[in-house]
Amino acid sequence: MFDFETLFNPTTATTTMTLGSSIITILIAIALGAIISFTYMKTSMAGYSQNFTLTMIILPTIVAIIILLIGSNIARAFSLAGAFSIIRFRSAPGDPKDIAYVLFTMAAGLACGVGAFGYAVLFTLILCALMFILSKTNFGARKSAQKLLKVTIPESLVYEEAFDEVFDKFGVAYELKKIRTTELGSLYELVYTVTLDQNTNQKEFLDSIRCRNGNLDLSLTMSPTATAE
Repeated sequence: MFDFETLFNPTTATTTMTLGSSIITILIAIALGAIISFTYMKTSMAGYSQNFTLTMIILPTIVAIIILLIGSNIARAFSLAGAFSIIRFRSAPGDPKDIAYVLFTMAAGLACGVGAFGYAVLFTLILCALMFILSKTNFGARKSAQKLLKVTIPESLVYEEAFDEVFDKFGVAYELKKIRTTELGSLYELVYTVTLDQNTNQKEFLDSIRCRNGNLDLSLTMSPTATAE
């Protein structure tokens, strides 16, 4: 008779690896990796890489296979650790969310490798559900964003109050950070830090600025870290 509790008890460390158990472990690891990858694709706001989604399917299987090969053999564990230490991974710094998903897939593969299939499935379903909830509720999203606005104005325009009316109209909080002259003193460049609400129509806001500065150069930098220099 099938014992449901065996799904939640690791068995690899005390039992001999068999072909049947290995195939079951690999299939479950692949299924869990696919679930995690699907969750990542559906909750990714800024797009995703196909290579990364494929890696999340493969990674749990690789981890599970490694655990199956190691078992309770300490010497084998040190040997595999030495072999994998010569492998170097080169990639661009990842997003914290991507790193979390990598750890997620490794944990699923580890649970499969030690034979705790019940825990592997349970934890995967719970965390995937959590990811969907956080994505749907837009948890942690900022309602406003700080950006850098650079505006060129003619010398005839009084820069202290040049755009106060526009800022008030669109409800934009601002701070004048820098003033410098250009074109041999015939023009001024004003640098503001502005805080835009997510409902602010940026095109209309910039068009209003252009009407005030005579359609001279202006730029709105999306990242506030790009400070004026």
